[in-house]
Amino acid sequence: MKKIKLDIVGLSYSQTQSGAYALVLGEVSGRRRLPIIIGSFEAQAIAIEIEKMTPSRPLTHDLFKSFAEAYHIMVQEVVIYNLVDGIFYSKLICSDGKKVMEIDARTSDAIAIAVRFECPIFTYEFILSSAGIVIEGNDFVYLENITETPEEITPVTSATTGFAALSTEELKTKLQEALAEESYEKAAKIRDELNRRKES
Repeated sequence: MKKIKLDIVGLSYSQTQSGAYALVLGEVSGRRRLPIIIGSFEAQAIAIEIEKMTPSRPLTHDLFKSFAEAYHIMVQEVVIYNLVDGIFYSKLICSDGKKVMEIDARTSDAIAIAVRFECPIFTYEFILSSAGIVIEGNDFVYLENITETPEEITPVTSATTGFAALSTEELKTKLQEALAEESYEKAAKIRDELNRRKES
């Protein structure tokens, strides 16, 4: 399968889930966005490296990098290779110069490590087409069959998000507003409610 390269385009605090963050990955050669909900520790680890801040003591991901480099192992790329029941699956492609190894990892950890090794992040078309949000020009288009669930966080039901009381047209309007504000995490919740209605 052909791999699609992604960049980190956003990281923001979740307005609907306490202690969670929305990590938004963007298709390098396209307009699709892949929102993933991650925990606060992983969000902090990604943000610290992106901002080139130096913590007083090494974080777990810094320790991983130091350990790997001490044994001449480099992370060549990160691949988000599957999406099952709303959970994203990722792997690190590593090399010691002689052989290539694949190591399974949580997506949030894999991306925190990717930014430290400055290696590319990839995914596959079936993941972007099923869990992505498309931007067409200045317009945002809702994708069907999206079943993304926050990684390792209990899903928020439509009852708790307040979207259940809205009409389908109102939800579509709210989705456009959330995307215009680049509130991808909120957009993912509205998207899930629209999907739930299509299935019922």
